[in-house]
Order: sequence, then C-alpha cells, then structure tokens
Amino acid sequence: MTFKTTPYHLLIIGTLILFSCTSKDVTNKTITRTKTNINLNWMYLENDTENISEALNTNNWKNINLPHSWNSLDATDLEPGYRRSGSWYKKTIDISLTPNTIYELYFEGVNITSKIYVNGNKIGTHIGGYIGFTFDISNALKNGENEIIVRADNSYDPEIIPSQKSDFFIFGGITRDVWLQTKPKTHLANLKYTTPNVSNKKANLEGTVDVVNANDTSKIKASLIDADGKTVTEKEFSVADNSAKINFKNIENPKLWDTENPNLYTIEVSLVDKNEITTDKISDKVGFRWFEFKEYGAFFLNGKRLLLRGTHRHEEHAGVGAAMSNEQHRADMELIKEMGTNFVRLAHYPQDPEVYKACDELGLLVWDELPWCRGGVGNDNWKKNTKNMLTEIINQNYNRPSVIIWSLGNEMYWLPDFENGGDIKEMNSFLSEINDLSHKLDPTRKTAIRKYYEGADIVDVFSPSIWSGWYSGSYKSYQKAIDQYKKEYKSFLHAEYGGSSHLGRHTENPITGEGKIQADGWEEAIVQTDVANIAQIGDWSENYIVDLFDWHLRISENDSTFVGNIQWAFKDFGTPLRPENAIPYMNQKGLVDRAGNKKDAFYVFKSYWSKDPFTYIESHTWTERQGPKGLARDISVYSNCTEVELSLNGKSLGTKTRNTKQFPAAGLNWSLQFKEGENTLVSKGKTTDGKIVSDKLIVNYRYTKNGKAKGLKLSYTTLENGNYLVTSIAHDSKGLRCLDYEDRVYFQCLSGGQTMKSLGTPTGSESIQMANGKASIEVKRNTQNKPLKMMVLNQNFKGTYLTIE
Repeated sequence: MTFKTTPYHLLIIGTLILFSCTSKDVTNKTITRTKTNINLNWMYLENDTENISEALNTNNWKNINLPHSWNSLDATDLEPGYRRSGSWYKKTIDISLTPNTIYELYFEGVNITSKIYVNGNKIGTHIGGYIGFTFDISNALKNGENEIIVRADNSYDPEIIPSQKSDFFIFGGITRDVWLQTKPKTHLANLKYTTPNVSNKKANLEGTVDVVNANDTSKIKASLIDADGKTVTEKEFSVADNSAKINFKNIENPKLWDTENPNLYTIEVSLVDKNEITTDKISDKVGFRWFEFKEYGAFFLNGKRLLLRGTHRHEEHAGVGAAMSNEQHRADMELIKEMGTNFVRLAHYPQDPEVYKACDELGLLVWDELPWCRGGVGNDNWKKNTKNMLTEIINQNYNRPSVIIWSLGNEMYWLPDFENGGDIKEMNSFLSEINDLSHKLDPTRKTAIRKYYEGADIVDVFSPSIWSGWYSGSYKSYQKAIDQYKKEYKSFLHAEYGGSSHLGRHTENPITGEGKIQADGWEEAIVQTDVANIAQIGDWSENYIVDLFDWHLRISENDSTFVGNIQWAFKDFGTPLRPENAIPYMNQKGLVDRAGNKKDAFYVFKSYWSKDPFTYIESHTWTERQGPKGLARDISVYSNCTEVELSLNGKSLGTKTRNTKQFPAAGLNWSLQFKEGENTLVSKGKTTDGKIVSDKLIVNYRYTKNGKAKGLKLSYTTLENGNYLVTSIAHDSKGLRCLDYEDRVYFQCLSGGQTMKSLGTPTGSESIQMANGKASIEVKRNTQNKPLKMMVLNQNFKGTYLTIE
C-alpha cells in the first residue's frame, strides 16, 4: 500500500509515520499499521453553505495548511464580534489500496461540529470541538485519487457546550492535527489500563484491549518496558468475546511517576496468530503513581505531601488563535514547568494531545475539564451531547498518568441559555448524573467543579471562588478565606486567583483599594460592577499584581494543611466579553503575554516554586522612573537563592537572607536612593552549594516630574526579523516623557506597509492603552522602494506622523 498527497507530493515533509507491526494478507502483500500526518496542502472555502455540491462548485478556495482557524485574527481585531459560521476544507490523497486493510481518518479536533465526506460520500458527523474522533473510511476509498472534504461549523448552538456566555473565544476550524491511519483488518483497539496497588516496592497493572475481527486462534502478548528499553515483565493472555484482559502483578521496585521524576514505562501489546506471528501491535506510556486528597487536609502523591502549585492554560496563541502547532503547545508547557509548576488546570475544555503528552513527560498533574462553562442546564439534546462529551474526554485521556481530576464544570449556573436553566434542583440532578457517569467510566480519579456551591457535596473536590484583591476585597484577606473553606469543604482546592496587568505599566504607589473597598471580602459578585473592587478602580500595573501574587504565595507556601492553589491564568487570552481592556478583547491576567513574553509576576512564582537558581530585579520593563531628590525607593529582588546581595552603581547595599514568611519578595527588599541619570543595579544570589547567579538592571532616573501631556512622538527601531517597532511616546511641553499617561492611542499604517495587528499582544494591536506614556506596534514593510508612513492619534492628539524612507 502506498499513498501520496497531491498536487505537490510532499508527504514526507512534516510527516510522522508510526510502524507498529506488519502482517500478510491472502495475496502475500505486507500490511503495515501506519499513522501519517496529512496537515499539508489543504484547500479552504469560507462559505456557510451546507450543500456540498454548492461548495465544490465554488471557485474561490484557498490553499492552507493545518491546523487552521478562520478566527485566528478576526476574534481579536477591533470590530465587535467574530465569525460564528461554517466553512469547508478539502484535500486530495493518492492511495494504492491494499486488501484486508482498515483506513481511518483521525481528527484531533474540529471546532465545534463537523461533517466528514470522502469522494462525496458522507462518512459521519461529530459534535464537540475539543475532543478527537476517528472515522473508518475504507469503504469510501478507491485506487488513485481520493478527495477528503470537511465542513466545520462554530455557529452559536445552545445545545452544545461551551456556552456562548463563556469568557473565551470559540475558535472555528480544523484547529488540530489530522492523520490518515491504516491497520490490519484484524487488529487491536481501545487499550485501557489502571495501576492499582502501587507502592515503592511493588505495583500492579490491570488493563483491557479489544481485538477487532478476532478469530478462534487470536491471543495477546503484552510487555512492560522501562525507559532504558529493558523488558520488566512479559505475559501472554487469551482472547474472549473480542477482548483480552491484561494483568501484571507484583512488578518489583517500580520507578514511580511524580512531578520531579516523571518516570514512564511503555506497555506493548501484540496480537499473535496460531503460528506465533505478530499480526498487530500497539503501545502506550505507563506511569506508576497513587494520590490522595486527605479529608480537610493536604494532597499526597505517592504517600508524600505535595503542595499543588498550579496555573491555568487556555489553548491559543497570538496570530493563530486555537490553531497552534505542536511546537507551540510544547513551548507553553515547558514554560509553565520552568516556573516550577506541578499542576495545571486545562481551562475550560480538553486540549491538544500534545499537551497531555507534555504533562506526562514533564511531570505536571492535570485537572481536565468538561466545557460546561456557564449557561445552566439545558434540554434533552443538550444533556445527551454533554454526556457524550464527558465520555469521550475520559476515554481519550484514560491512560494519562498526569490526569488526576475530571472536572464537570465551571460557574455552570451563570447566565442560563434555557428557560429555567438555572434551577438548582435540575442543575444538581444532572450534575449527580454526570458525576456517577464519570466514576463509572473511571473509578480511579476524582471529580471536581468550581464555583457552583449548591453542588459542592456532589463531587469529590470543590473550588469556591476567592478573588481576594481583585474582584473583591484586599489580597490581605486571603488567609481568612482559606481558613474558612478548609473547614467547610473536605477536599478544598482553590482554583482561580490573580488579576490583570498591562505589560510595561508601572507605578510607584499601586492602588490597593484601602478606604474605597470592603477589605475583608473575597468572593466576587456575579455582576462585578455592583461592588467596588480593584478590577474597576485599580491601575492594572505590574507592581500591584506582583504584590498580590507575592502575598498569596507567602500564605500558601507556609500552610502545612493546604491542598494548594491554581493561579488564573498563565497566558493572556482572547475573550469577546472585554472589548474595553487595555488591549481590546484580551483577558490580561496572564503571567506571560499572548505571545509568551514574561511579565514580572512570572518571576514571583518562579522564586517560590523553581529549583533552578536565579535572581530577577523588579522590573526589567521599568527602566524610566522619576521622583524628587533624596526620596528613598524600595527595590525588590525575586530569587530562590538563600542569600542575595544588591549593589547600586558599584556599591553594595548589603546581603539579605531569603525568608518566605516575610513580605515583600521573601525579605529580599532594599531601600535606596537613585542618582539623577543612569543607575546600575546588580543582584547576586548565592545558593546553598555556593553557586552564584546574577541579574543586572539599568534605570534612568530623573528628579523633574513631567507635566501634563501635550503631544505624541513617533520613533522606530529595526527588529531582528527585518520589521520595524514603531513607538509612540507621550510628552509634556518640555519634551519629558509623561510616565503617568495611560490613555488609549491608535496606530495606523498610511502607506508602504502593514501593522502586525489583531494579535492581542503589547506590540500587536492598533488600539492600546499606554504603559507609562509608551506604546508600540510592529510594522512590516511592503517594499524597500517606497517610504513607510505611520500615524498615531487619540482623542486628545489628532495625529502624529512618521516616515521611514
């Protein structure tokens, strides 16, 4: 059997082929199980028609590669709304058919509903955009060219979760990889296993595997192989009723999977015929571990207390939306792990297979979530779709050692989509139903929900809502909140806390809300505008968020009975509900921006969680400051070193010992006076084994305070990629940069190029609030033969121009 893509025959480029085994059919041809990526060279038609003939007769198809979303830019442009509709994809594949071979299409995710056709024949449909699915296309294929056609649709449909009311975009398209798979007619499928009775000395593995089209002589051989390729155990099992049970008992001295040493084994399962010839083979990874949520106490992994140090992750990135490459998925997870994280909540839906693979390999525990996010309970079709999704989620990730929680929903009662959809009795009845379904499908893992108090006793793990210092109260109320909830909920895990910060915005005196808000509160109102809070009155500076996280971590790291908390969210992400944010349509609660650039808060978490020694002077995006002569300024250094020395302009300001019970910066805080002009700060951290790490920051300080803004200046620098970074500075009548100016400005390329807009980043939006009197945008030049002309303006300043010859 051979196959190739047309018209460019680029099958090998970007292709992964996995050979599990070979077998022979009656014509003595070799049958090989394969898995081939077919992302390249698809055609795309942006047309909402549901008629396949009409779509095929349209001539404005465009060439694209997968993954792809038609909302990659339009979701985060400056126009309200984004395209919620249908589109078509097609691809031609040249196949030489082999007898007794099964041909399948495997889609990792098509958002949010899909119809699949092969050679004009409808193969099937799928509901749910965040879960993989497979279709057998064998009977629709022919020798030679075959046309695959997909209709994807992300239209509003109240019968399909997530709800339209959710605080994130529902990106349309084939947003993940697509694969062509082949396997023998008689083959293995649905390998599922558990690891009961695990200890440091012994472990068991119990599993099942289906044998499709089994015959009377079929049998199974299974092997467990360690990371060095050594076979630990191997056994043979009989087949009955088209399935086999696998049981490895008393595996001695297993290398356990944990968050610091994510040891993985491989289980190989072979289908063997009466002549002892292997006719099919499949494999998966195995991690031996056990966990426990102590009632009204801490979390334990492999018998040892583990403080869950968590964050959240939405599946999107600047410029591509949800259509991320595997490399981008992996980079996100590695950055999360670099921070020292050991737990990640996948918000608010199951994510790309590459994410779970990374979590298994990096040592990240996972809260996997059914996308019942707001909208209340729905009608019978809604319930059917939701239960099907939960079943698919659990079956898809059943073998992942990283997954410990199946979350059944988040804020589910908010803003019902159906009449009486918020009825508590109906909500609890359905929640109980899917809680039972989850435990039936997987008795080994816990169930959870967040912020639906009426259902807290139904699930195993509950997260109330605590937004101390953002949507309500002061961050200094956090200890009071967790002390209350630890007593109230037997398995209390705090998911979601934090606040928004605009990268590069700083202030000498962050707004804390003292005297303006009710400081003791911590639960946000459903209508957040009804109650004064920092989200409304705050300055969205990096300085405030650094203090907020520092306070939360100081408490959580020093509480021996606390399960742990999960910061919201790791990366800025797009949302249709926040058009007036500093960057329009962006939720800016990330520790990194939408392109993965680190904010100061990233280093706060790293100082508490990471073991890789470092120091970071707050802040590398705060290099222009002002204040009267003789005024002392506090400088914090975030570090995980036991001792840190800070020097100013070559003079040591002393060495301090890190103490996580002190605030701010675990006691690594110095009071100093800047000279006018350039100041050089150097921090040197010393580890327990004597290793020295350092950081350097140059601060330009002036004694003259700027006056009221009188205009905008434009300048540019050339970036490494050849594009330009065009920067606007607000200045006063004397030409001083207005470090207190935060109004919105609007960029426009008048001719000669194009702005890198709709990216949702600090340099990728034509509309953006200034950060300390500064805003920038990246611009790409069309040609070197014509000048590039830029403009910036706002309500106060009616146009400043820049020409780049």
